[in-house]
Amino acid sequence: MKLVSSPASPFVRKVRVVLREAGLADAVEEVPVATSALNTADEVRAANPLGKIPALIRDDGRPLYDSRVITRFLDARAGAGLYPEERLWDVLTLEATGDGIMEAAVLCVYERRLRPEAQQSPDWIEAQWNKAITAVRHVNDRWMDHLAGPVDAGQIAVGCALGYLDFRHGDRNWRQGNDALAGWFEAFESRPAMVDTRPADG
Repeated sequence: MKLVSSPASPFVRKVRVVLREAGLADAVEEVPVATSALNTADEVRAANPLGKIPALIRDDGRPLYDSRVITRFLDARAGAGLYPEERLWDVLTLEATGDGIMEAAVLCVYERRLRPEAQQSPDWIEAQWNKAITAVRHVNDRWMDHLAGPVDAGQIAVGCALGYLDFRHGDRNWRQGNDALAGWFEAFESRPAMVDTRPADG
């Protein structure tokens, strides 16, 4: 199998962490590509008609795309238990929350990087950031008991989301007022799968 990816993407990182947590890292070839929302790489479009990453090319050549689809597939293939049936709806909700933080944070970056400065909307950027930080506070206030449990896909999504906030929005200091979550993340980001997938500067 092949993973069409970009190491800077938090959605790609989520899949890469799941690969390692599920023991499948050696079963998937990671294929990094240079792509953007305005200039989609041919490899990406061939794997996903929406032009988004990540995409997983299975051995029979058929692609899977959307990180949540890919992580469910990998978990089922490995029997890793990252979507435990007894906590499934909580896991899926927490994963959706983490993905939502990522999406809002990525949109902030797109607004600054892909639009000419004269066309950028500070109000749009702040609206997206408000979505992200509101969700971060929600996780801090309501999900710490779940985060204290066994590692699952929801925890991985939140961990990758917070890592992306550090990577692209470090000046925003999401940790302020979210002490419990900050403490959890300090431990979670030291997991080998997180360390191995940490994006480089750029």
